[in-house]
Amino acid sequence: MPISAIILAGGRATRMGGVDKGLIQLHQKPLIQHIIDRLQPQVDEILINANRELIQYQSLGYPVFSDESPDFIGPLAGFSLGLQNAKHQLVLTAPCDSPLFPFNLAQRLTQALEVHHADIAVPKVGADVHPVFSLCRKTVLSDLTAFLSNGGRKVNAWQKSLNYIEVDFSDQPDAFLNLNTAEEIKGVRLL
Repeated sequence: MPISAIILAGGRATRMGGVDKGLIQLHQKPLIQHIIDRLQPQVDEILINANRELIQYQSLGYPVFSDESPDFIGPLAGFSLGLQNAKHQLVLTAPCDSPLFPFNLAQRLTQALEVHHADIAVPKVGADVHPVFSLCRKTVLSDLTAFLSNGGRKVNAWQKSLNYIEVDFSDQPDAFLNLNTAEEIKGVRLL
């Protein structure tokens, strides 16, 4: 089944001193390019959610969508944009600051989604759930719109209100490492 993906690069990056995380260099290329390189073989379409440095993001050659709300509402704004603009019925979400996610992420999430007839699949490692990575059906858009309209902002609260499955990735314990500081970026080793 074809999959669209949206890369979430629309955050404020407060822990990174406000620098746009997706454009920070990691091993001679922007962090977002590492995400694109891992997504390309796994999905059929890539979209980007960004709110700053739009020309730089557009230069990557993928459609770029900015949050519709002037108030920063967090990752769910990107989820909403992905669900609204994706060509395909399955939408994978991925943050721009986790360059080690599995090369089989889409395949494993799709399998769990289908086997469990779920609306959304989210990876976990041990007890740690990684809700900003997810695979969901476009049919959840109306639920997300209602959740946001009622002031909801927590990704996992919205996800758990749906037919939701967690998928174990404990065989790849560092796969969802999130880079929030310059020191973390300097210390990362690509797999």
